[in-house]
Amino acid sequence: MSKGFSVLLGPLVFSIFYFLIGPFDQMSTESHGVFCSVIWIGIWWITEAIPIPITSLLPLVLFPLTGGYDLSLTASAYGNNIIYFYLAGFFLAIAMEKWNLHKRIALNIISFVGTDKRSMVLGFMIATAFLSAFLSNTSTSIMMLPIGIAIISQVSSSKKNKESNFGKVLMLGIAYSASIGGFSTLYGTPPNLILKSNIQQFFNYTLDFDYWFMMALPLSILLLFICWYYLVNFTFTLSKNENISPDQIRVKLNDLGKIKYEEVIVLLIFIGFVFSLLLKSKLQLIFNSIDDTIIAIFFAILLFILNTQNRNQKILNWKDSYKIPWDIILLFGGGLSLAAAMQGSGLTLWIGEKLLGLNNISLILIIFIIVFSVNFLTEITSNLATVSMILPVLASLSISLGLHPFVIMVSATIAASCAFMLPVATPPNAVVFGSGFLKIKDMVKTGIVMNLISIILVSLYVYYIIPIIWDIDLTVFPEGFK
Repeated sequence: MSKGFSVLLGPLVFSIFYFLIGPFDQMSTESHGVFCSVIWIGIWWITEAIPIPITSLLPLVLFPLTGGYDLSLTASAYGNNIIYFYLAGFFLAIAMEKWNLHKRIALNIISFVGTDKRSMVLGFMIATAFLSAFLSNTSTSIMMLPIGIAIISQVSSSKKNKESNFGKVLMLGIAYSASIGGFSTLYGTPPNLILKSNIQQFFNYTLDFDYWFMMALPLSILLLFICWYYLVNFTFTLSKNENISPDQIRVKLNDLGKIKYEEVIVLLIFIGFVFSLLLKSKLQLIFNSIDDTIIAIFFAILLFILNTQNRNQKILNWKDSYKIPWDIILLFGGGLSLAAAMQGSGLTLWIGEKLLGLNNISLILIIFIIVFSVNFLTEITSNLATVSMILPVLASLSISLGLHPFVIMVSATIAASCAFMLPVATPPNAVVFGSGFLKIKDMVKTGIVMNLISIILVSLYVYYIIPIIWDIDLTVFPEGFK
């Protein structure tokens, strides 16, 4: 599909539904306006007719003009507290990269697991997943890429490093583990925060860091080790003739020198950040209004307050903020405004009423269909755009069917982070594909198997394990929710 046609397709379909077809049965004019706007936004998101972040600004134009949602309310979503929480995470990632703390963490983990090729892939995947759990998966994959390329150049005896099977496996390992590690915490990947904001928006319930972590970490660890075993045993043959000695890892660690004062400061802030989130319930005994965003912004501000060792600059300065991925921030805002408008206009209620027919389908099949659909939809569009469009619909579905909202909203959110086939599926996929080690066919033939593994695993985990961990009944809509 050409870009020119994609650009025209959005407003064309919008015009047909808005001017010619009109509101459907029992649909209010406000719901109809938002419905038509969402179609236009969705088409441009999926086809990338124009840059995705710019499409994310369309709600500011379409919602007010169609009478679907007030401009001030639409605009307020772009300043949601969730956005500032994620912004703080980016500052922490920038500080780690600036002072090379990410390299030290990664190389120490690799040194610990060993320098056999399979062990090294595991080390990279553990390091990437760990960093991705607490930083953005995009930032983590970008950080790990140069370390991986440097290791590949040491391992491969071939002059054509780009054709190295070890290089292919390691690149895929970095991408997949960034996505897998990302969903283990609430702020490791953008879709999780969209879920958090939607649950707050629709059900007035706060999804806490520790509550999510307790549920998602076991699934993340299990999928990570399955992914590693699959990559090193069933994808590209790893030659035994190409090896790296432990000395080479030690040399790279020695090149970093002794841990610097600035690294210690960033590490302490990072540890304080994580433990404050984990111990938030204790902190609320002292500061009853404290939440995740307040904690995140506090530690981000510290990075701009504390001096370097020679006191001639701060750990972070404002120029460092130029590395903030503002495109993701805008996409966040667009997704949040979409959810707010769908609820405020009554569109989600209308959709929920139309989905009552699904009441006759078994719950496990509903979960599988959602996970399968989101997984493969995310292969061709942004995972953040995907969950932004689908979570409000699933929220209304849970109300209509009398199901616990977590069962289908969580399954869709995790599925959006488990798209492994195409470079456009997730930011980590795009990052490693740009390294030149992988061709499209390499990623597709490897990723489709991982997709199917994750679809089965996520569906079974949501249905059988989450009710035990969270002590909830999936078939009952909770009384405390709106």
